[in-house]
Amino acid sequence: MLCSGPSGVSHDVPYIKEKARSPRGAAGAAANLAFSRKRKYSRRFVFCPVSGTGDWAGDQRRQVEDNSVARAKITALGTYAPPHLLTNADLEKMVDTSDAWIRERTGIHTRHIVDKGVATSDLAVEASKQALAMRGIDATEIEAILVATVTPDTFFPSTACLVQDRLGAKGAWGFDLSAACSGFLYALATGSQFICSGVHKKVLVVGADVMSSIIDYEDRATCVIFGDGAGAVLLEPSESDEVGILDFLHEVDGSGGHCLQMPAGGSRLPASIETVEKKLHYVHQDGPQVFKFAVRKMYEVCHSILERNGWQASEVDIFIPHQANRRIIEATAERLGLSCEKVLINIDHYGNTTAGTIPLATADAIAQGKLRKGSLVLYAAAGAGYTVGASLVRWAY
Repeated sequence: MLCSGPSGVSHDVPYIKEKARSPRGAAGAAANLAFSRKRKYSRRFVFCPVSGTGDWAGDQRRQVEDNSVARAKITALGTYAPPHLLTNADLEKMVDTSDAWIRERTGIHTRHIVDKGVATSDLAVEASKQALAMRGIDATEIEAILVATVTPDTFFPSTACLVQDRLGAKGAWGFDLSAACSGFLYALATGSQFICSGVHKKVLVVGADVMSSIIDYEDRATCVIFGDGAGAVLLEPSESDEVGILDFLHEVDGSGGHCLQMPAGGSRLPASIETVEKKLHYVHQDGPQVFKFAVRKMYEVCHSILERNGWQASEVDIFIPHQANRRIIEATAERLGLSCEKVLINIDHYGNTTAGTIPLATADAIAQGKLRKGSLVLYAAAGAGYTVGASLVRWAY
């Protein structure tokens, strides 16, 4: 298919009160689907996937009959990509590669790269300001800030702290979340739980990375892939169970950690003259292994999340995957049986911006008229860790 276009971990939620139970076992499969369809939006509930050693131990759907528990919905979106472009023609002058090879292997034409001295927080702040302006609210109304990134300005303080200060979000607390290319979806799920629990009413979720800061521009296997960018969304309670973040599903497989990593700079290999000379502070990856994992697991989590919610892939209005590689996206979409018209691909213009890809792609989907109020969105991502995740969202605006 050629499309054109610009070990599960969860926190269990205790039962509050449960009356209705769906049928169990293979014999009750049809009735279970009918039950799910019938009550899909009749009550508010929170999904809590429970995992064993890499396999699902079962779907622990905790139905919560408490009107204080609401879905979280996305009410605003902002994005930012630095203006400087790094083209394939530029890379041809830097490493042994060609425009044709890059396009064939990755689908990328250009990527946005920051100027010297520009950090992740700078991109995050710009995207956040856009989101707040879209919603027409002041930063002082934000209660929590979650920043997904693998390129923080510093190890500490967190980038979330820097964003909080520069936005003037005086009443907000926050933290960084590191899940690589799955980071935005992990942060989205985490932020939604603050809304669902009733703890907060306005949560800012940011995905931002300056990947150019950890890329070796003498390594053609990685320098052609990554770009810099950021996106931010505002989460608020939904007035309707039919709108918002319907479900999320995440898994990790730490056995693949060595396949995509930055080896040095942490407590295992602190920075030293030796680690710098060996270029251990740059991204190192086993491309073929990462490709195989991403295609297999992105399909699996998408299939699982649709199945457990009683949806068919054909009912999805738009599929917005992490923009890692055009071939990964197309292979995943083909296995799901999704037509090109329902798949958002913009890696050609941005490259892989890690935590920034999904919000940037969401903005493009809106601009292209593919995402509108009421659309059923399927998000998916896979990244270093390994990490993988999927989310189902009924778009609110």
